[in-house]
Amino acid sequence: MNLPLPVFLPSIATDPIHQFKIFPLIDWSAGGYNLAFTNSGFWMLVSTVLVLGFLGMAASRASLIPNRIQSLGEMSYTFISDMVRSTAGEEGLKFFPFVFTLFFFILGANIVGMFPYAFTTTSHIAVTGALAVVVILIVVGYGIYKNGLGFFGLFAPHGVPLPVMFFLVPIEIISFLARPITLGMRLFANMLAGHIMLKLLAIFVVMLAGAGLTAVAWVPYVLLIPITALEFLVAFLQAYVFALLTCVYLKDAIHPHH
Repeated sequence: MNLPLPVFLPSIATDPIHQFKIFPLIDWSAGGYNLAFTNSGFWMLVSTVLVLGFLGMAASRASLIPNRIQSLGEMSYTFISDMVRSTAGEEGLKFFPFVFTLFFFILGANIVGMFPYAFTTTSHIAVTGALAVVVILIVVGYGIYKNGLGFFGLFAPHGVPLPVMFFLVPIEIISFLARPITLGMRLFANMLAGHIMLKLLAIFVVMLAGAGLTAVAWVPYVLLIPITALEFLVAFLQAYVFALLTCVYLKDAIHPHH
């Protein structure tokens, strides 16, 4: 017996790339520059408001015996502070507000993008690349501010023979310059690939159902359930990895010779 598929599935656009299209919501230009408010900016604003709402509710309802929202907020605070402390040391806690904000901004954008008709801002390299560049600029800026020219000792580890330095220093410099590329690319690629996979499975459901193969269409439809759950996990893990690597890079700025 062919079971009917949910009625919303035939309305899905059969273009897996359409979900990443950026278009202006409010046209605006100044001095020859396009400053339009786009759907990407709108959904970044939505995710930011949701995160601030959650944290505001967790802080406003503080009590000796925490409720669920307060407990989740306190767990989030402890989780990030422990990550910063264990990776960058006690001195790294001065960057706790930055890492905390970075983690929740990425997590909020990733989670919001999982819902139908929403937009995943972290699926664009312009967004993830900008975040990565901000991280590296802070690392370099603070590293030079705290250590002066000693920061560049990061590229020349102590105890390495001089002949080896001629090979090691260029490798270390290239590795350091590649950090913002890999940091931004990792988040972008994971979110892009995951959403394309989900959309392709949904397209298969629509195409098979449209061809009268409803029984076969249930196979990709059922697969959507665990893969969607996996994507929610990936949304958290990618925010965690981005924040963790940020802490590792901040450690190099604080202790360039370690």
